[in-house]
Amino acid sequence: MKKTHVVIHHSATKDTGSVSWGAIRRYHVETNGWREIGYHLGVELVEDHYEVMLGRGFDDIGAHCYQEGMNVKSLGVCFVGNYDEVPPPNEMLVFAASHLRRIMFDLGIPADEAHVHKHAEFAPKTCPGTLFPFSAFLALLNPGPSDFDSKLAAFMR
Repeated sequence: MKKTHVVIHHSATKDTGSVSWGAIRRYHVETNGWREIGYHLGVELVEDHYEVMLGRGFDDIGAHCYQEGMNVKSLGVCFVGNYDEVPPPNEMLVFAASHLRRIMFDLGIPADEAHVHKHAEFAPKTCPGTLFPFSAFLALLNPGPSDFDSKLAAFMR
């Protein structure tokens, strides 16, 4: 199934710097009874660097946002951390944007407000967290070829 949107989530758990993706997968499978983790991608700190973790296949229906059919038509991307308590580190956002931008380009998903959403747009949640700088992240996803460095520099201030 072709994906046309992206829904951004947070795990609402502390990112400990160790791989939490397996714990999220176990919770989704063992507690929720799903066949696989609900998200397509996860972004988390592993020791001293960020990694993009794979979840469901991009062609698979997600289990992350059933409202408005988003499980079917969107990629679910989970940032590991609780961004109601602290903002995500700038390095995490820059890393995630650079990887997600390429994936979205390959899948033909525009990097704009009509196609990239906070989970909170569909459900009564704060997801991806009240301190997640969604507008800044969207700007990092959508830089022009000549202004990425200036957007990055402004964001990192």
